[in-house]
Amino acid sequence: MRCEQIMKRSVKCLGENDSVHEAAVLMRDENIGFVPICDATGRAIGIVTDRDIVLRIASDKSALEAAVGSVMSKDVVTCAPTDSMAFAESRMREWRKSRILVVDQFQKPLGVISLSDLAQADRPSRVGRVLRALTAREARA
Repeated sequence: MRCEQIMKRSVKCLGENDSVHEAAVLMRDENIGFVPICDATGRAIGIVTDRDIVLRIASDKSALEAAVGSVMSKDVVTCAPTDSMAFAESRMREWRKSRILVVDQFQKPLGVISLSDLAQADRPSRVGRVLRALTAREARA
């Protein structure tokens, strides 16, 4: 199975000068926990997660107005839409990430693959069945 077959295609990006508050609102409104940070050309230069916001920001109220670029992770783990699901899984394991960004040849986001997407696609395994049940609320049609 290829990455483009399981990725979520609706990717919302923010710019590095957008506020952490804007990132939190986007995550709440879209029910997502991962937002790519893109430069003016649309190329992914970082990511911010709900965990980043909680761990780096929540303890300091004034930090909600900080630029998201100041708290983003610069380790953007990516794959191509034509890569195999096994390749995406190996990258996620290697980098210990629960999400991977699917990008085009210019590093522009096309989709996101999360652990829940892998669980939904993993039909035969017992672990896959358990994860599929636990992550059903995150699955999108």
